[in-house]
Amino acid sequence: MEKKELELLKLLEKNGRLEVETISKMIDLTVDQTKEMMEKLENECAILGYSTLVNWAKVLQYEGVTAMIDVKVTPTRGAGFDKIAERIYRFPEVKALYLMSGAYDLSVSVEGKTMMEISRFVSDKLSTLDTVVSTTTHFVLKKYKHDGIIFEEPDEQDKRMMVSP
Repeated sequence: MEKKELELLKLLEKNGRLEVETISKMIDLTVDQTKEMMEKLENECAILGYSTLVNWAKVLQYEGVTAMIDVKVTPTRGAGFDKIAERIYRFPEVKALYLMSGAYDLSVSVEGKTMMEISRFVSDKLSTLDTVVSTTTHFVLKKYKHDGIIFEEPDEQDKRMMVSP
């Protein structure tokens, strides 16, 4: 991958709303070269999409719940973890899925309207899959930082309290 492509990807990862004209100036290319590079990276699936990080706690009437679920599975011959991962990531409740090292094999991020909805997902859908051996569910109580974005900066009084003995 070229140096300019890496620069472009880092800029977009930080702020997907940057105008092409702004990006082209930042990476010292023409607007047409920048557009071509973006299209190439999209076609190669290096750029998978453009999304917005929303602080749902600030949205009135939103009471959603997020859970991180550790899943221990028995990998299948020939497909390893991929086949079971595919079955899991196809559930609409699943927002992210990672193969992990350590005590558990998969880490699943799930969103629902209530804790009961997530509980039903785990008991009725996830735990019933053939290769799932066990699960451990952790409910997210508060988000402080996600994808490098701090959700709420401490106010001045809080900052002074952190510095004071």
